[in-house]
Amino acid sequence: MRKFFIIGLLFASFPLCGQDTLTRRIEDDSSLRISLRESWFYEMPGVAVNKRAEYYTLNGGSRVQVRAEAGRDEFVIVLARELPMSFGPTIPAGSFPGWAQGSWILSRRMSDGALTRIRVFPRSDPNTYIQFRPFSSDKCYMDVVVYEAYLLYSFPIAIPFERLLTLPIEEVFAAAGEHFPRRYFDPAPELYRDKWAFNAAVRSRLPGLEFADDGAIDENGNYVFIETLNLQNPASSGTRGGLNCSGFVKWIVDGILKPVTGELLSIAPLKQAFGNRGSPSVEPYEIIRDTFFGLDWNRNLASRAGTILRSPSFAVLEEIEVRTSTFSLLIARENGSSEIRSYPGFLPDAGYGVDGLHALLYTLAIDEPGRIYLAAVNNESSISNPAERIQSPRLRQYFHTAVLVPFFNENGVFQVAVFESAVETPSFTSFRNRYPGHYVNLVRVPVEGAFNPD
Repeated sequence: MRKFFIIGLLFASFPLCGQDTLTRRIEDDSSLRISLRESWFYEMPGVAVNKRAEYYTLNGGSRVQVRAEAGRDEFVIVLARELPMSFGPTIPAGSFPGWAQGSWILSRRMSDGALTRIRVFPRSDPNTYIQFRPFSSDKCYMDVVVYEAYLLYSFPIAIPFERLLTLPIEEVFAAAGEHFPRRYFDPAPELYRDKWAFNAAVRSRLPGLEFADDGAIDENGNYVFIETLNLQNPASSGTRGGLNCSGFVKWIVDGILKPVTGELLSIAPLKQAFGNRGSPSVEPYEIIRDTFFGLDWNRNLASRAGTILRSPSFAVLEEIEVRTSTFSLLIARENGSSEIRSYPGFLPDAGYGVDGLHALLYTLAIDEPGRIYLAAVNNESSISNPAERIQSPRLRQYFHTAVLVPFFNENGVFQVAVFESAVETPSFTSFRNRYPGHYVNLVRVPVEGAFNPD
């Protein structure tokens, strides 16, 4: 069945319109909905889908477009708020995309006009919404979704579904009480100033970097090979050298710590095993596969950062590693259809499935505004060496590292900057889609003050 989430998902990869207000201050449109009850919400499907769009202005000045959009099995009645500013070349200021803050959507069956779902957008972001579904004669279900993850699913509220057609949305949230996670829709942009400065500082220095296999900068500022610690280039060559993904992550952490310590980190300690990982049965293959290199590297970097910027108590694995998430269900989309799947959250020796990483970073940005995350991408694989008659079991290999910076910009728009292998990746979506079915381990690094790796 084609689901009418339409209007949001089409623009999930675009930058979003900012200038939102706090959710409690969204102008109420219940009086308008009362006036539309018979002419739109209960109109015959064939009549409703052919209605022309109508425009209204709420008492506080907010403009609303009311329109119908039809699909194969369902159609929707959209109360679309007006966007106050331009949003890309195809969505100008003054348009009504259907997901601007305060927009309200009613879904109905095409066959008999039955009411099936109400969706409300508390932010100007098609990826964050609250949804209501019929439950019983005196109750409805409430869902809270951010970036395809359910922060709340099928929570019963003692309000009949049809009563939602005309009830102020704040009264509905009040009925949910503390179960409605309002904080995830009311970010404070000023809390991310350090991240804005960090991103700008990193970007300004990227043109001076090059990529090189196994490359890093040692404690003396020399470009060396991580495995041997030998210089990458003789002094007479006139070339500086480069960084691989791990060396680049160290360069990032050095840039955070050097303004405090005046020193760069040594490489050898970063290669040491850190914390529990794997089992004794995989130890014979560690030398062959270097299985946990990316995991150990990131953990050691985060531990040093925790010690220097906070205290030794912030250097332990329980403090630096992200081990909890606020959701356990995801919306999985494939070939035009969708289904709800379980999401196990943190798995030891793996981390988080990449399919839930966007939602996880969104919630982390709210809960931990002063942190960036070192990511170790991993997957299970096996390796054979016929010459040595070696066939390893399937082992989890940490093969890539990156820096993920979730933040809200000056307009309250959620973004994730991705820095990896001496460049900035164009979008988080491209990073995520590169690793279908993979896992990502995350460790925390505080961001504050100046960034200077030189």
